[in-house]
Amino acid sequence: MSESNGTGGLKTAVRVEDVEPVDVAPGIVRRGLPRTEYATGWLIDFAPGSEWPDTDEHATEERYYVLSGEVIEGEERHGAGTYVVFAPGSSHRPRTETGARMLGFTVLSA
Repeated sequence: MSESNGTGGLKTAVRVEDVEPVDVAPGIVRRGLPRTEYATGWLIDFAPGSEWPDTDEHATEERYYVLSGEVIEGEERHGAGTYVVFAPGSSHRPRTETGARMLGFTVLSA
């Protein structure tokens, strides 16, 4: 992670592949991206046939963009290029048959 010169600490840049991956569950790896007091970012890689270990419940808004593969939410399939938004109070348990990579953001309470 690096702070860009001349921005007074208002910008952070990171090469995603340089962020240490953390195993969430078998076949699921998460990279935590820079956060602010307003939001946090993350990149998640799902191996084929993997499923999030528990139901993910949202106290605040969560958004993700499917970069590759396909994410299955209940009976809905979200392929590459799909942008998904979950409102506060929602829940889900994503899974995949093909494998997937998603870039997401969680809006934090102010």
